[in-house]
Order: sequence, then structure tokens, then C-alpha cells
Amino acid sequence: MELTATRAAGLERMRAFQPRMGLRYAQGRNVDHGPGQHRDVSGLSPWLRRRLLTEPEVIATALAAHGPDRAAKFIQEVVWRSYFKGWLELRPQVWDSYRCGLRADLAALERDDALHDAALRAQEGRTGLDCFDAWARELVATGYLHNHARMWFASIWIFTLRLPWRVGADFFLRHLLDGDAASNTLSWRWVAGLHTRGKPYEAQADNIARLTGGRFAPPPGDLATVTQGLEATEPDGLPPTQPLRAVVAPEPGRPTALLITDDDCCPGDKLPQGLDIRAAVALSAGHLRSPLAVSEGVLAFDAGALADAAARAGMRADPLRAEDPAGLAQWAMRAGVTQIATPFVTQGPVRYWLDAARPHLAAQGIVLSEARRDWDAAVWPLATAGFFKVGQRIPALLDRLIPA
Repeated sequence: MELTATRAAGLERMRAFQPRMGLRYAQGRNVDHGPGQHRDVSGLSPWLRRRLLTEPEVIATALAAHGPDRAAKFIQEVVWRSYFKGWLELRPQVWDSYRCGLRADLAALERDDALHDAALRAQEGRTGLDCFDAWARELVATGYLHNHARMWFASIWIFTLRLPWRVGADFFLRHLLDGDAASNTLSWRWVAGLHTRGKPYEAQADNIARLTGGRFAPPPGDLATVTQGLEATEPDGLPPTQPLRAVVAPEPGRPTALLITDDDCCPGDKLPQGLDIRAAVALSAGHLRSPLAVSEGVLAFDAGALADAAARAGMRADPLRAEDPAGLAQWAMRAGVTQIATPFVTQGPVRYWLDAARPHLAAQGIVLSEARRDWDAAVWPLATAGFFKVGQRIPALLDRLIPA
């Protein structure tokens, strides 16, 4: 894949894949052909993750070439990302639980030499299970895995290797160029039987052989038979949904700074016209994905996306690394602004850091304002249960939100 972290590169890749967004995608998307051969999936996720491309424009591209019926499967997969984002927005407790649980799991690894070594062998591709080891090496080398490989890998990690699921999710988040708090956390929870409770995902040898074109043929006895997920680790079940977090809308007439984050690198698409923007800041926060070291590839892609967003906004953005949360208020005071405006920041490490920065901003009379995209406002409230409810509404969403 061409992995230039610019909107122009994302648009070029989207246009190149447009002829394959219809039946070819539906028929071939499940096959993992191996590194460098992922020809039947779009590879657009690193750009969608940072909103260098947006869901509506990708869907509109598929509709224009194939119509709603032939493009249905491709569109559904794009909407899955929005569903996961909305599900976590309605249940922010799940992200808090993941963060706390990961810290406990990492501490347990430090206390247990055998468990630590097993986790290390899995991440380095030294388990002796050929398919799993190949996927671990591909992830580290390329920052990408085919979606089916992600499911197989997670299932083997949890049920065959019996390793802590959050440590596996963290391994993905540290290396995936499209690593996203919602999609990554909830996908691992789904495999573990925690998202759709009582329905864990089992990696099966014949399925792996068939959908890798015979590249891998693990002996069935090498993979665990999954009869029960991890539901017993969360005996209280799923937390109740909460209302979507309220936002303070950007106010025209106030001296304003533009905040660019890796959550949305097309801020000009959403922020209202007429803001008195005096300065811009690009928040470097990729290192917040994990307590452990995040891959250089992820950090470089983030940096490129932030730089591209600033260039397209026609502004010089001051770099700010997300360390001490008071740093944002200090920067804003030097810039002489009383308002910071940014597209809505979703649940995840950047949101957590901004929540910590908010009291420092308020103490200086600086307002942190956000603008939520129409697509998100329409899809997220539907994510109260499984995907089915959202899937049923796709035709209505397209009629309402996708330009003809």
C-alpha cells in the first residue's frame, strides 16, 4: 500500500479502488492473500481513522460507481466503523475499564515471568504456530493486517495461547496504522465474547486454510475449541448507555485557536465559517495510545496527517506534544486566544488528555469548543445494541446524508 499521510494520497487510493467497491469487494474481501497482496480490500482505513477521508465521501464514491445494491457490502463495512465509534461514545465506561484493566494486566506480566515470556513470544512471532507468527511479523513490519487475520489472531491469542486480551489489543493499537480506540477495543471484546455476550469467535483451521488460499493449514488440534467466552470476567454485564457527550459550540467573534488532532484532520469541513482564528496548534498524541512504546510507523503517519491538515487549512500550526495537560492552556495564553476550536474528539487517549486539560483552560478563561459532524450525530445514537439496528437504517441514512 502507498502510505503517504495526506488527504491527496487518500483520495488517490479511494479513486483507484472505486472500480472494486462493488461485487468484487463483496466476493473477495474475506480472503487474506498475504503481505503486499491485499488487492480486494480498500486499505483506506488509515485515512478514515484520521478523517483525512470521511465516511460520507467514501460511501458516495462507492454509490456513484456501483449503486446501493452492488455497493451494499462495502458501505456496510464503512458503517461498522461509525457503529463502533457510537457504541463507545454511548458507553465511555468501557474505555475507562480497558485502560484500568490494561494497567493491571501489564503489572501481572511483570510479576509472572512465564506469562511475560509467552506474551513476548507471541508479539515477536515465535509461538511455533505458523499462521499466527506470520501475522505478528506482518503487523509489526507493515502496520496493517487483513480483517480476518485480525479476528483469527485475537482468537488464538485469547483462547489458544490464553494471554490477557487487553495486552493483545494494546499490541494492535501500538502497531496498526488504523488503530482506533473504539474499533480496536470493541473488536477484541467481540472476539472474547464480551461485546456480543455469549458469542465468542473461534479461529478454525479449515476456515484459515480456505481464506488464506492454502498459505496456512494449521493442524486442527493446535487451535483451541472455544465453548465459552470471557463473560465471567465481567459478571455485571454491559454498562448502561449514556447520552452523547454535550459539546460547547465554537462561538464567532472570540479570539480563537484551531486545535488539530489525529481524530479529525479535515477541521475546515466542520468548523463554522467566520471564526476569528488567530493561531493553530497540532497536538501530537500518538504516544498516548499505550503505556508501552508505540511504533515509529504510527507516530510518523500521525505527524504527516497533522502537517497535511495544517497545510490545507493554510496555517502554520505550532507543534505541541501531549504531555502535561497544563501545556495546552499555557500555549493558548501565549497565543492570546480565549477559545480553542476543534472537531469533536471521540473516546480514546486524546479525549482523555483533553479532559485533563480542560480545568487548566477554564482557570484561564479559555473555552474548549467542538463541532460534531452530521454523519456522527445521525449514526451514533443508533448504536445502542448490536450492529443490526444500525444496518437496518443504512438506506435511510444514505438518503438523508449522502449527496445524490
